[in-house]
Amino acid sequence: MKRLLIGTTSLAALFAAACSQPDTDADMDTGTDTMTDETMADETATDETMTEDEGGFDRMEQAMVDEQMASNHLLAEWDGPYGGTPDFDAASLDDLEPALEAGMAANLAEIDAIVANPDAPTFENTIVELERAGEPLGRVFSYWGIWSSNNSSPEFRAIQQRMAPRLSAFSSEITQNAELFARVRAVYEGDEMETLRPDQQRVVQLTYDSFARNGATLEGDAAERYAAINAELAELHTQFANNVLHDEEEYVLFIDEESLSGLPENFVRASAAAATERGREGEYAITNTRSSMDPFLTFSDERDLREQVWRTYYNRGDNADEWDNNAIIMDILRLRDERVELLGYDNYAQWRLENRMAGTPERAMALMEGVWEAAVARIHEEVADMQAVADAEGADITIEPWDYRYYAEKVRADRYDLDSQEVSQYLQLDNLREGMFFVAGELFGFAFEELPEGTVSVWHPTVRVWEVTNRETGEHIGLWYLDPYARTGKRSGAWANSFRSHTTFDGPRNVLATNNSNFVQPAPGQPVLVSFDDATTFFHEFGHALHYLSSNVAYPTLNGGVRDYTEFQSQLLERWLLTDPVVNNYLVHVETGEPMPQDLIDRIRAAANFNQGFSTGEYLASALMDMYYHTTDPDEVGDPDTFERETMERLGMPNEIVLRHRSPHFGHVFSGEGYSAGYYGYMWADVLTADAAEAFEEAGSYYDPVLAQSLVDNLFAPRNAVDPAEAYRAFRGRDADVSALMRDRGFPVPGEDDSEE
Repeated sequence: MKRLLIGTTSLAALFAAACSQPDTDADMDTGTDTMTDETMADETATDETMTEDEGGFDRMEQAMVDEQMASNHLLAEWDGPYGGTPDFDAASLDDLEPALEAGMAANLAEIDAIVANPDAPTFENTIVELERAGEPLGRVFSYWGIWSSNNSSPEFRAIQQRMAPRLSAFSSEITQNAELFARVRAVYEGDEMETLRPDQQRVVQLTYDSFARNGATLEGDAAERYAAINAELAELHTQFANNVLHDEEEYVLFIDEESLSGLPENFVRASAAAATERGREGEYAITNTRSSMDPFLTFSDERDLREQVWRTYYNRGDNADEWDNNAIIMDILRLRDERVELLGYDNYAQWRLENRMAGTPERAMALMEGVWEAAVARIHEEVADMQAVADAEGADITIEPWDYRYYAEKVRADRYDLDSQEVSQYLQLDNLREGMFFVAGELFGFAFEELPEGTVSVWHPTVRVWEVTNRETGEHIGLWYLDPYARTGKRSGAWANSFRSHTTFDGPRNVLATNNSNFVQPAPGQPVLVSFDDATTFFHEFGHALHYLSSNVAYPTLNGGVRDYTEFQSQLLERWLLTDPVVNNYLVHVETGEPMPQDLIDRIRAAANFNQGFSTGEYLASALMDMYYHTTDPDEVGDPDTFERETMERLGMPNEIVLRHRSPHFGHVFSGEGYSAGYYGYMWADVLTADAAEAFEEAGSYYDPVLAQSLVDNLFAPRNAVDPAEAYRAFRGRDADVSALMRDRGFPVPGEDDSEE
């Protein structure tokens, strides 16, 4: 395929034009995102238990399906209070493969029934029946998600590897069912469409697109090849993710007491506990996760150890061993490229962005390149400041990537009299959580009450659960699960998830939402103190949970989202962390209980854009690499390490920083397709966030009741029932202004007079 030529566009024109594009993308926009990101070898099918359909997928025989439906815990309907909840205590990996096979067979039987309906296709007998189908399999995947992300093990990974092609073939069996697609198309193109409610029309549109964009229009050899590619990608995505998880688990640095210079006391205690857990009593474990790496690089005075921790972290998946991901990246890129060529697209990114807010790779690249230049200029300024500090101390060094955080902290302390350790004394995890609850109450009218231990089943003893209700009426809304701590088998980072989403089409259903973090678990009886960045991330992920909990949609598909829009709501919620009510009531000193003093608040706010070059640059470098990978002929990519290095050199990437996610561990892009050719979406959402934040500033308060209600009604509750561009205009009265992003980050805004700032 031809390499995409990236053009240039003015940022303002770019964003206004893109917001006007129709958008129909949902989380289900590929047949691989949900089920085959973490799936795998056809070793479960046997002649005794499987029957081959005309389409080629081997289904479990009906008698076996009936037996599994009656006895397999993972397929069982959830019972108990709160609309029923998953029973993790009774979940067994031994049940997983037969549950998946039975769930897939049952789901396909439902598809058969839809296709066999002798009545003409209608919204009710086709689209709604598709919305209704697959519930038992969905319950299995709730357990699957926990085993995959929160409690992984070698035994589970073996199941993943075996089931990947099975699940991919199952997905293709549905998306390439010509008779089913014909019924969906008949509804989409039929007269009934005009009589449906707007949200019903959107369900039809999203359903039609999920088929049309994922191989439903292909026939013969092309259809077979498309399905085969999906199966291959499923295995590769899983292998990539498991390789990264291996390196995170296996590469742990153990240090002694003499190597603790500069490290905060709470981090030292947590590292000691982590070492003890690993059988190294008396030592200190620096684990290969961001939650451990980041504070170590920020505070450790031991430069040689900083370099060791830095290299170990950024070389995940890139150690020239059996867990190396470079060859896997190339296989993924070639298969993605071949697959979209079957659909008639020039490159993967063109296909991926067609129904996103950005619309085209050119628009996404124009946004990123427009900010990149300002970010690089700021990085050079930051490095000069850090080098001056190092020189003044007589360090006799040149700033390297493993020095950036360390000397940035010194510059911050000098310029703003702001010590991150001082700030963290006011950022206690439990208090931050209560602050989030306060915000949710003020904006959404939610109340949170923790359930007594044992009320509902959880997947780990440290997981806690809250009931969420309407604080005015007492109406039950759902449950919120919190899994806060890092541990072996849990993937790094922070994320939100849900076991059940709000719907009403078959009667009202409540929400089961989760937030997952990787804070270092403290020693018994000790508080968890976090960095300001980690506190911000905590609020961010809670924003996703509020998006789930506030849903008012009728149909499951409408709980999906558009990737360059779904991060907007969570990014916006970060702005409430430093609002006065949260600061004054929840950011209190860990020992004295005194509120954060106004002087410290002022210094934090004054330093809000400090180190913005680093944070913007490391993110943008990853987002740009993602787009270049997916707009370049794979044959021209060659070796990922080389392509990454040469691309960064061409872009003028400063030597003192590195990509936030180097290619061999870029799980957003290569362990599935959720963010592939879409990592730019965080910045696209940042434009919306900065512009929406200015609306609250113009209103004079982040708790303005009229604007807060509009926030909920237009930006959170509709989920994907409304086109994102229309939803944003309903809130703001216009399209987002990209210059708000530049102002927000303290970058020069083209056309604005600096003297007026």
